[in-house]
Amino acid sequence: MSGWMNHLTVAPIIIPLLAGTVMMLIDERRRTLKAVLGVASALVLLVLAVVLLLMADGAPSGSGAVRVYRLGNWPSLFGIVLVLDRLAALMLLLTAILGVAALVFSLARWQHAGAHFHSLFQFQLMGLNGAFLTGDLFNLFVFFEIMLAASYGLALHGSGLARVRAGLHYLVINLAASLLFLIGVSMIYGVAGTLNMAELATRIAVVAGEDRALLEAGAAILGIAFLIKAGMWPLGFWLPNTYATVSAASAAIISILSKVGVYAVLRLWLLMFGESGGASAGFGGLWLLAGGLLTIAFGSVAVLATQNMARLAGASVLVSSGTLLAAVGTGQVAVTGGALFYLTSSVLGIAGFFLLIELVERGRELGADVLAVTREAFGEDEEADEDDQIGVPIPATMAILGASFVACALLLAGLPPLSAFLAKFAMLAPLLSPGSAGVSATTWALLAAFILSGLATIVAMTRTGIDVFWASPAATVPRVRVVELAPVMLLLTLCVALSVQAGPVMRYMEATAQSLYVPHGYVTGVVPTPSWPSGTEGDRR
Repeated sequence: MSGWMNHLTVAPIIIPLLAGTVMMLIDERRRTLKAVLGVASALVLLVLAVVLLLMADGAPSGSGAVRVYRLGNWPSLFGIVLVLDRLAALMLLLTAILGVAALVFSLARWQHAGAHFHSLFQFQLMGLNGAFLTGDLFNLFVFFEIMLAASYGLALHGSGLARVRAGLHYLVINLAASLLFLIGVSMIYGVAGTLNMAELATRIAVVAGEDRALLEAGAAILGIAFLIKAGMWPLGFWLPNTYATVSAASAAIISILSKVGVYAVLRLWLLMFGESGGASAGFGGLWLLAGGLLTIAFGSVAVLATQNMARLAGASVLVSSGTLLAAVGTGQVAVTGGALFYLTSSVLGIAGFFLLIELVERGRELGADVLAVTREAFGEDEEADEDDQIGVPIPATMAILGASFVACALLLAGLPPLSAFLAKFAMLAPLLSPGSAGVSATTWALLAAFILSGLATIVAMTRTGIDVFWASPAATVPRVRVVELAPVMLLLTLCVALSVQAGPVMRYMEATAQSLYVPHGYVTGVVPTPSWPSGTEGDRR
């Protein structure tokens, strides 16, 4: 591909970089101008993400393609390389959708709560897009730091003691993860002699036996850094409280950061320790599976224990991360395809729930959740209001918010007929297929985890819904603007669309998973003449 189309791969990084930089130069009092620039940038990124998705899928043939962009036209081993494949394109599209939804939501209130909100938001998008596109570990670290630096500002946006306290915890935890990232990368480079992901895929199998332990130790340390960001137990204790204290708009875009950790694990694990990994093939897979199951258990307990809707959403992030890690840990292509479908559904559903929480809680008395639990525990009934009327109709705003809450409950719990249920079914179907040689203990463990986590979520969401809409409703009907409700409806509508178009979506997800497990196209796109070890899948192709 030649001409200006070749530069589309770098555009998701350049556009928010330029937009954020320009906004920094504009006086903070001109927020309307900043808002217009921010929304325009987000919409351009959304259109661009759709175009890149079609390009990565090889439209119209669907054959798939890997687009490689070498900055300065330097060779891959020496220069900065950006790689666009199906997985990267999927993550770019999810980021763009969340970016538009969260930014539009913020126009009603949160853009006025502190300085440089729009610039931080653009730099957040830049870091996310760069992390998904980069083709080497060092630049992955660079984009991680850009992404995290912007998230620190967004986490503190709006001030408040609770935000400052949670933000400082978030800062310290992620600085520690960044240190582990550097240590792991240094150890891998010391053994393999490269940080290019595609080149690493060809060198892992031929690493000398005496160096393999050091390589695997470096990969394990690097994996811990990613799993901290993904929120895997016991490394994700910080996540629910942090996500519960940030503003709704910030929480919606920051919620995808946990999936960046999952993305990094999926990408690097299958490149470095897939079938072409030689003696290290499959390294760490059991830990991913066990850690994912434990994370589901921990998240489910947190979901049941919480009395706060925002913490409930944060705990749901843990459940979704655990589900993805456990599915990836099975090492099966079909299961990973279902996991990618689940990733898409959970990212949209959880972000929508974060935005919905602020609208639902608007106008409720402070501590209403705790008071509702107290009344239930001690049997204290509210005094009847003599002025209550029988048959008073439900206001339209509350009806819309209630219906949206029900949709979020179905998505988080993975119940039919919405997309999360179809995704869980797609993950379990290959494991329970009649053609397999019996049902393994792993399959039963996953099945139990999915059922119990869904049960815990629906119990918690039902309890919360009763408290919010029935036991202790808002004193007045909340005033909700169109720019606040529209992003929630957009995200939930997309989840419905995923359910209706599950066939084409699953085709894309299965093709993505297949390309991850057989990365020959990715490797040869970056390194034209890779030195595959004999007998591997890449050599046979």
